[in-house]
Amino acid sequence: MPTHTPSRRIHGAAVRRLGMVSTYPPKLCGLATFAAALTNALRDAGHRVDVVRINDGDEPAAIGQTVAGELVNGSAPSVRHAAAILSRCEAVIIQHEYGIFGGDDGDEVLQLLDALDAPAIVVLHTVPLVPTDHQKTVLEAVCARAAKVVVMTETANTRLCSSYIVDPRGVEVVPHGAALAPGNGNGNGNESTVGERPQLLTWGLLGPGKGIEHAIDSLALLSDMRPRLRYTIAGVTHPKVFARAGDAYRNSLLRRTWSNGIAGSVHFDDTYRNVDQLTRFVASASLVLLPYDSKDQVTSGVLVDALAAGRPVIATAFPHAIELQASGAVKVVPHGDSAALADAIRTVMSDPMVLNSMTVNARRLAPSLSWASVADEYLRLCTELDPIVEPVAI
Repeated sequence: MPTHTPSRRIHGAAVRRLGMVSTYPPKLCGLATFAAALTNALRDAGHRVDVVRINDGDEPAAIGQTVAGELVNGSAPSVRHAAAILSRCEAVIIQHEYGIFGGDDGDEVLQLLDALDAPAIVVLHTVPLVPTDHQKTVLEAVCARAAKVVVMTETANTRLCSSYIVDPRGVEVVPHGAALAPGNGNGNGNESTVGERPQLLTWGLLGPGKGIEHAIDSLALLSDMRPRLRYTIAGVTHPKVFARAGDAYRNSLLRRTWSNGIAGSVHFDDTYRNVDQLTRFVASASLVLLPYDSKDQVTSGVLVDALAAGRPVIATAFPHAIELQASGAVKVVPHGDSAALADAIRTVMSDPMVLNSMTVNARRLAPSLSWASVADEYLRLCTELDPIVEPVAI
């Protein structure tokens, strides 16, 4: 993991032309957010990035977003057109998740990889612990065709190299990036005013599996704490969940606050925020809660965002949280255990020294997670591929 905060444009450095394949804003999903942030960081460093947006046939127009083309799932001509665009680049960064490409388990990505005349850096956002036979076949085939494979945690690296047939020499660990909060690293981590209600925060697209019901139950066990804790649940229902079940999950959480007698201490916030606004919002919290139900999540962008904003985290024991526990900024609790979550919150929030220590550790870790630092790692990988023949005219 890089530990420096690089300058953006290095005088005399070659300007590169890179491709990016992913879902992309205005689509609401983690991969789209990731790809846009990495693209912006690479462009900020002076490089050209040609984005090919994955389109499943029901995508909103990319208003205000610079894309070079679209990859329409299920369309062979679209694969050829996308490959032609991307083959003009020195290297192509492909975000991989089974559900974003067409075909069974997204196996249409193999057609794109076979059609490229440029080396591919494939970023694995998911490495299943117990894949189906076809999922395993697809992921191994993707890795075999990639010039480099990127995973974002050591857990994912170990899982990939031990459970799948891949060449470990081609696998690199590059952390998930995040926007840094203004002034990150300053202060003592205990800036709240005496008497103010400490702010707990969970944010992201809502849906079953987020485990927020357990956090609500845990807050009900902490009604004796003074000052009273305030819990903000920020985000709207995930579009795919909404299409299937509307706001049923969000409404169930609202009812749960009333049945627990804590409706006055839980705030549902569906305000849209851009990256800067969201980063400031996260940085204003006292403590971030990630009570996810998943026991298999090897990468969490929200976890990285919280740490990059200098915020301590209490999370369930999913792999990425366990890996970052050693930083001193993260505490893990068992899944679905509201009492254990309540005990952890009480331990952190009732002892200023514990809260301060976790906050300082988060701020210490934050610079290595900046998008600028992460973009430099991707540029390093590009440098290790075929050398640039001539600079790119922008």
